[in-house]
Amino acid sequence: MNKAFVKESEGQEDDELPEHLALPSGVKNYMTPEGYARLRGELVHLMTVERPAVVQVVSWAASNGDRSENGDYLYGKKRLREIDRRMRFLTRRLDIAEVVDASKQPNRDQVFFGATVTYLDSAGEEHVVTIVGVDEAEPLKGRISWISPVARALLKAREGDTVVLRTPSGVEELEILEVKYPDPAPQ
Repeated sequence: MNKAFVKESEGQEDDELPEHLALPSGVKNYMTPEGYARLRGELVHLMTVERPAVVQVVSWAASNGDRSENGDYLYGKKRLREIDRRMRFLTRRLDIAEVVDASKQPNRDQVFFGATVTYLDSAGEEHVVTIVGVDEAEPLKGRISWISPVARALLKAREGDTVVLRTPSGVEELEILEVKYPDPAPQ
């Protein structure tokens, strides 16, 4: 069969998400206003800066003649597919996003989405985590997804509570020391 009729990414559908990026079924895509703005900014940058620049390179490379051995053309087409795939992903995620402004949380002594929680683990180590959306999670920076095991254990607890975290290595108790939310923006 001619290569022109075969999908280049055989085995993975173009619009399928890798398993670690897919949201569990029935789960909302909560995001902080900052996370939503960051993803929206990335989408706008891809649409207005990166994609047009790559399209320009591809058109220039195509005008040079033989495309089969033209590195600029081949790489450019591949990069366009990557950009388009990322733009589709961002568009879908932003379309289903439910933005939650944690600064407007009325129960500021209880752990909900957007809270920054300081807790002690059973080894006596103090940890500070902020509960954010799936697309905003950066565990090494203390920003954990609201569907992560630690966040699920902490949700709805209050300062002074001890919660149970079930891990593959066993059960661990976490003592909540402090719950903070961003200050409301002045109006």
